[in-house]
Amino acid sequence: MDKTFHIITFGCQMNVGDSDWLARALVSRGWRQTPEEDAWLFVVNTCSVRDKPEQKVYSELGRLAQHRKGKPGLTAAVGGCVAQQIGRGFFERFPFVRLVFGSDGIAGAPDALDELAENPAGRIALLDFLGAYPEREDVLTLSTRTPAPAFDADLGEPEAGPAQAFVNIMQGCDNFCAYCIVPYTRGRQKSRQPEAVLAECRTRVEQGAREVTLLGQNVNSFGQDLGADGAGVGFAGLLRQVAAIPGLVRLRFTTSHPKDIDPAVIRAFGELENLCPALHLPLQAGSDEILRRMGRKVDRARYLAIVQALRAARPDLALTTDLIVGFPGETEDDFLQTLDMMERVRFESSFSFRYSDRPGVAAARLRPKVPEEVGQERLLRLQSLQNGITKESLKALEGCETDVLLEAPSRRQDEGGHFWRGRDPGGRVVNVRLSGAGAEGSGSPLCGRMVRVRIVEAKNHSLLGEEVGLPW
Repeated sequence: MDKTFHIITFGCQMNVGDSDWLARALVSRGWRQTPEEDAWLFVVNTCSVRDKPEQKVYSELGRLAQHRKGKPGLTAAVGGCVAQQIGRGFFERFPFVRLVFGSDGIAGAPDALDELAENPAGRIALLDFLGAYPEREDVLTLSTRTPAPAFDADLGEPEAGPAQAFVNIMQGCDNFCAYCIVPYTRGRQKSRQPEAVLAECRTRVEQGAREVTLLGQNVNSFGQDLGADGAGVGFAGLLRQVAAIPGLVRLRFTTSHPKDIDPAVIRAFGELENLCPALHLPLQAGSDEILRRMGRKVDRARYLAIVQALRAARPDLALTTDLIVGFPGETEDDFLQTLDMMERVRFESSFSFRYSDRPGVAAARLRPKVPEEVGQERLLRLQSLQNGITKESLKALEGCETDVLLEAPSRRQDEGGHFWRGRDPGGRVVNVRLSGAGAEGSGSPLCGRMVRVRIVEAKNHSLLGEEVGLPW
């Protein structure tokens, strides 16, 4: 096999981080990351949180099967949640798939791909769940960052540039929410040792990362499974230790379950200067009855109290969330309570979905099911409300100054300067007109630089800014 590869990523930021690590691991072994048209190995990193992303995986593999007709040696590997769910079934449905690996199996994927490159007839499945977090080989010493993996934006936009690093702190989840397939595809919670997380964060900062995002299915429960081995370090303690790393300008984390958020984490937003004022706090539904049926172990009053405490600690905090409509048994009144919570909290944005059964989860057995057309109509109403709240939130920022971490040239370009896309501390996308030297091209030294910006116009889902200081 020609050792060229291309990675296609579906789903969450954990998948983006996994794909980035796998790309660096392969490059360190002599593989070459290439555009799609030049690759002989395709790695498809998958998501099964809903039915739609899962179906996209099959569609993508079908497309690659057609592409393979012109490249008979083309090979694919399938990783992530759908790989864990379907397993060896991919070998039967798509004969050119020669490796399937689950969330714990990714640590062994580089060795497996090296082996398959030498054995064109081989097939390997890495699907076992492990009892502890499987530490991965150290590939942080690469002299240059590999290109960002291709990404499907169905569940959001990756935040990955030369000065940004994703660091996994745990794997899996113990909550077993009624609708969620994650505990079945990523396994039970397994926290990394705190010293391993800190070592990786320090190395990434030493290599130029200015922003680190700590990743986990539920970061707030970090360390609860480690016992004495974790030296008593919970998430609040880990957050403070990472924040203290010299040279770290920005610190983020995702995702949080509201039932586990520690008052010490809430206080950290007001006490840690480099902890970004942004939090993704999944609500899922605004009705106490639906929250009970979902198994969320949090109610409206508790969620609103958390929001109040967060905004007392950090008034400029940008809150985002996840919302599900059409959960089994949801009435019109239940749905109106979700809209009411959106009005009360004023989320800056939300990932919103119509409920779909996932194999093996408790909600698949719940009745009555909400008719598809009713769920779709509710989703449109919810998204319309969210669009209005988002627009008002962004409009309120016009005239303000902020620091933007530049990621890449923007798709928006016109005369009078080059536009770059970046993010403010709240995680909002800001397109900035830059007029200085070096503003042209994705290989520009501006990648990963910070620039002081004045917000001049709010768009529907982003901001337009002008530089008021030199990049640094």
